Amino acid sequence: MSQGPLGYETQPGSIEINAGRATATVLVANTGDRAVQVGSHYHFYEGNAARQFDREAAYGKHLAIPSGLAIRFEPGDEREVELVDFGGKRVLYGFSNVVNGAFVDPAVKKAAAERLQDFLENSNAEANVPSPDASTHATNEEA
Repeated sequence: MSQGPLGYETQPGSIEINAGRATATVLVANTGDRAVQVGSHYHFYEGNAARQFDREAAYGKHLAIPSGLAIRFEPGDEREVELVDFGGKRVLYGFSNVVNGAFVDPAVKKAAAERLQDFLENSNAEANVPSPDASTHATNEEA
């Protein structure tokens, strides 16, 4: 065991983050005119309307990156990202006010789908962004 510069004690070896959780890889395109940055624990499904991707595949997931990091999508960028299931009690509140409750509950998911449509339409109209395209690609992988 060694002590780091901030007083943390570390043990030898590596840590596997998100072990055993389901993942999805989605192709994301930023169709807006501004950069969008997404943090490690943001519910990807509820993110900026200018990002086009398979939101169904992103439901209940966040970026599969270490805590505290973020990914930035510049205008016109298109890239694949890996998403991973949220753990814990699997309850989400806040974000864009789309999913509020236990996201594994079918009633919460149905209400979220309705609120998401309103969120996307209103956000796109305000920002003059094209409506999401259903042809966005995604692949699901079970961990």
